[in-house]
Amino acid sequence: MDIVTGAIAKLIPKLADLLVGVYKLHKNVKKNIEDLLKELESMNVALVKIGEVPRDQLDKQDKLWADEVRELSYIIEDVIDKFLVRVNHIQPDDTTNKFKRLMKRTTKLLKKVKDKYGIAHAIKDIQEQLQKVAARRDRNKVVVPNPTEPISIDPCLRALYTEATELVGIYGKRDQELMRLLSMERDDASNNRLKKVSIVGFGGLGKTTLARAVYDKIKGDFDCRAFVPVGQNPDMKKVLRDILIDLGNPHSDLAILDANQLIKMLHEFLENKRYLVIIDDIWDEKLWEGINFAFSSKNNLRCRLITTTRIVSVSNSCCSSADDSVYQMKPLSSDDSRRLFHKRIFPDDSGCPNEYEQVSKDILKKCGGVPLAIITIASVLTSDQQVKTKHEWDILLQFLGSGLTEDNSLEEMRRILSFSYYNLPSHLKTCLLYLCIYPEDTMIDRDRLIWKWVAEGFVHHGKQGTSLFLVGLNYFNQLINRSMIQPIYNDLGQVYACRVHDMVLGLLCNLSHAAKFVKLLDGTRYNMSSQSNVRRLSLQDGNEDQQIMPLTNFVRSITVFPPAVSIMPALSKFEVLRVLDLSDCYLKRSSSLQLNLKDVGHLIHLRYLGLARTGISELPAEIGNLQFLEVLNIGSSSQLSRLPSIVCKLRRLLCLNVCLSEVVPAGVLQNLTSIEVLKNILVCLNVIAQELGNLVRLRELVVSFKNGSLHLYEGFVESLCNLHHIEILSIYRHSSETSFELMDLLGERWVPPVHLREFISWMPSKLSALRRWIKKDPSHLSNLSELTLSRVNDVQQEDVEIIGRLLSLRRLRIKSTHQTQRLLVIRADGFCCMVEFILYCGSAAQIMFEPGALPRAEKVRFSLGVHVAKEDGNYGFDLGLQGNLLSLRREVCVYLCCGGARVGDAKEAEAAVRHALDGHPNHPWIGIEMNPNIAQGAHDDDFCKDVVEN
Repeated sequence: MDIVTGAIAKLIPKLADLLVGVYKLHKNVKKNIEDLLKELESMNVALVKIGEVPRDQLDKQDKLWADEVRELSYIIEDVIDKFLVRVNHIQPDDTTNKFKRLMKRTTKLLKKVKDKYGIAHAIKDIQEQLQKVAARRDRNKVVVPNPTEPISIDPCLRALYTEATELVGIYGKRDQELMRLLSMERDDASNNRLKKVSIVGFGGLGKTTLARAVYDKIKGDFDCRAFVPVGQNPDMKKVLRDILIDLGNPHSDLAILDANQLIKMLHEFLENKRYLVIIDDIWDEKLWEGINFAFSSKNNLRCRLITTTRIVSVSNSCCSSADDSVYQMKPLSSDDSRRLFHKRIFPDDSGCPNEYEQVSKDILKKCGGVPLAIITIASVLTSDQQVKTKHEWDILLQFLGSGLTEDNSLEEMRRILSFSYYNLPSHLKTCLLYLCIYPEDTMIDRDRLIWKWVAEGFVHHGKQGTSLFLVGLNYFNQLINRSMIQPIYNDLGQVYACRVHDMVLGLLCNLSHAAKFVKLLDGTRYNMSSQSNVRRLSLQDGNEDQQIMPLTNFVRSITVFPPAVSIMPALSKFEVLRVLDLSDCYLKRSSSLQLNLKDVGHLIHLRYLGLARTGISELPAEIGNLQFLEVLNIGSSSQLSRLPSIVCKLRRLLCLNVCLSEVVPAGVLQNLTSIEVLKNILVCLNVIAQELGNLVRLRELVVSFKNGSLHLYEGFVESLCNLHHIEILSIYRHSSETSFELMDLLGERWVPPVHLREFISWMPSKLSALRRWIKKDPSHLSNLSELTLSRVNDVQQEDVEIIGRLLSLRRLRIKSTHQTQRLLVIRADGFCCMVEFILYCGSAAQIMFEPGALPRAEKVRFSLGVHVAKEDGNYGFDLGLQGNLLSLRREVCVYLCCGGARVGDAKEAEAAVRHALDGHPNHPWIGIEMNPNIAQGAHDDDFCKDVVEN
């Protein structure tokens, strides 16, 4: 609600708390607070009404009044928060019974200090300011223009977002035109040279989508590959670093090299490799000229370079050679536009009802064949798979104006997107607008974003006791359903991040600038106007001359990106800061900066602290002062080896993410009773394992054991039995000792909660534990979508069939290091939802697939014991691969375990497997490895790497 109502929505309950009887405030002070509360409630209603109207349609007086009230609300909240914090560090947002009891204990103190801290005078001053604001307007009577009736959209979660690669017409363009321009089908001498193709067209046509589709189809034909976005305000060094990293050259010194050194390194790296590089969204010819130096390779290895741009002159610059080609991106045809539009609105293939035919045609005509416009508008016209009324379609048609053409594409596209924005509920407007803090083309991690929404106060409780994160997840999914953000899927088809289309981002930056919602320092025109009362800072450009210091008394949120860490002021200057995100800013090299983490102790209002990938090796003791901290994200790549005792003071932590940090001494965890996410802690004491049982709200737990003992495991399992909300459980062992004690205990004493979605064990494991869980209550694994078990003692056919009956399972990764049944058959009646199937059983077994097995699997890895197969009469090494596994799209990898086999048999097995896979219609990446020692665990590292990367 922040963008609409400022801090008023949060202020109302805080003022109500000040009025409770235990305060025994002076009668006049209490009366003033009551009057202020009524005034704010009235203003809140008026602001919500104003927020439903596009800003350019508002009366100037209403617009001025709304801006003044919003700014004043922040000041009021700061006054009240500072007052409450000074009194025994009372949490202003806490409305639990514990908070009420604490207020009772401090009643006398409050009575004594209320004049000392100026609460009475502050309330009086606030009232006077409100009266002045109201006097400049006819009180709170808002006359709202109503050019269109609002289209209400059901906020229920849906998963109808059409993946970009399914856009109608993409496959034809990819296979027929672009593939011809890339000369992928020809095999002649002229085709051996580096070939460049530039895709050009105006915004929203799907250039990036088309480039990505081509990339996914042909990337398996190259030694190395990279897909790197550039955007409107690029940093040359970052672009070059991203290309090198994506190609597979994560050199440790990349961060300190200049552009010329990076170009030289890239040139040398590519000298003898066949590469595919896609550079997306180039705006500047000079930038391209710099990057192009790295790709002047004469290696004649049929390399390919694809660029995308909106600017014709840039595309011509990218394709200066006679061998290069420019591909002009065209809008979708009328038929393709209609199919895409109807697919989004009528997904059951029922077709468009007759009454909607004409208005559907008229709307599509206004969309001009632009996929972004079609998807966005279609999302407005549906709600929980229910089509809006024809009257609402007619209203939308009237709003769309003259329609999209190449000449007016930017203006009309913004009009379409703004229509979708103003149809959002107030809380979603705020959450969406917040995304303007990220630079163009940024991949925005879902969980990190939601936790920041929570810390900013944008997420409000639904049902009592509901996790704020889960409410925020609901918000995130709604924005995807409404096509305002673009989902990024993991290998299992689950959304873990998002991007903002650059045209949507442009709209959000304009709206944010007008509403003074975020101050961007990114080298664009949004920097130009001085805003002395900015509440949020996004520091993106390190070359800014603007002064940040005058803003520090107002700033509530700072997100710093690596190029701008050099202009970050001292932390001690920010008195009311709620969010500080320094992720990816390497602080160890910032010795000359004003930035000092010890100053973080002064930020007593802080709710979110992001320190992932900053290189820190210890937490300052002053962090214990942050009594209201909710999220501490140090990340998995930090050098923090020990979790200090001061963490136990952070009683309101909801999320703690560290990096295999050892938990000592005892007592660090027992006070974190609100925590929901605890990642990457290293447990070596039994008392610590027992303390985990106090964290009854845990939803995610990633834990590693050091020098485990029976008592340690018993304490952990006892704790685990108290954690009834666990959804994700990952267990690792920080040593190479072999012991099945933990899995034995889990099988005997623990019943997985019904919410469990992921179970990962990098411990010696027994499938007998899984059998026990299923026999105790099969329904408790009904939501399990991911199962990883490493170092399993044995795998039997019965185990394979039991696991195959888990109806929600989408990823299975099992590595057996001991005895296994000689023949394991993957049957057609199991693994109905499996997307990723990985099964290593060494030299002792062969794995075969029935026709129809793994009907949805896109990635399959398994081992084949060559000697066993030959000995058991499988002379042709027929594994059931020929004509099966038809859903394979990404990869199939077969490890030929040759222990005890003759060289001729190994070569025969390799030829048979390759012959079975080479003709696969989806052309997945094929990997065949021969290793005589796989049964002895030679590929443990490969399996571990696969677990980590996915």
